[in-house]
Amino acid sequence: MNGPRALRLGVNIDHVATIRNARGTAYPDPVRAALIAQEAGADGITAHLREDRRHITDDDIARLTETLRIPLNLEMAATEEMLAIALRHRPHAVCIVPERREELTTEGGLDAAGMHNHLAPMVDRLSEAGCRVSLFIEATPRQIEAALRLRAPVVELHTGRYCDTEGEERAAELARIADIAALAAKNGLEPHAGHGITYDNVGPIAAIPQIAELNIGHFLIGEALFCGLHESIAEMRRHMDAARG
Repeated sequence: MNGPRALRLGVNIDHVATIRNARGTAYPDPVRAALIAQEAGADGITAHLREDRRHITDDDIARLTETLRIPLNLEMAATEEMLAIALRHRPHAVCIVPERREELTTEGGLDAAGMHNHLAPMVDRLSEAGCRVSLFIEATPRQIEAALRLRAPVVELHTGRYCDTEGEERAAELARIADIAALAAKNGLEPHAGHGITYDNVGPIAAIPQIAELNIGHFLIGEALFCGLHESIAEMRRHMDAARG
């Protein structure tokens, strides 16, 4: 899809690795899944290397870096260990996310405002290494201001609350995300969005004109059980393109 309103799709392959690791086998291979996603129309691949290596492993990141023709977006916690790994591999993009060992998945956004002094040198070093730095944040003006102070070029807005609610509450969340996406773009940041997105709820988020990229994983891997990974991604691409008109 070309043009100023093009919306990119980043496919998160973490949960292919979750299935692999459940049996301690070499399959299913998340790199193979990334290559299928690449052929199905994904614009990038997202992988979260967690401290406990519960799904994606260091070897996965190395193989993805060597194999992909489309950009790799490495999600990572703001730790020295993860910074060293990112600087070694130098992926196209690095998204800094909050991480707690006991959580099932990423819960909420990064407090970029409260963590400014910790994040600032990391953002600088990643940027100097040629990585496009993104901050996974809640859609609030305070976090946009923090991203600007940190000189991170991209923010990814957490859509979990929008996806988990209905009716007036969902409409309010959608309006909040749209307002913050507009605020980010107005100030020179590139807004992305992700977390909990499905075929049923992607349309209104995809229709927000300032949002440049959606990162979607768990739903696509789940749908792939029934229709195959290529088709689950292609169908999401169709929903996104239809929402952009």
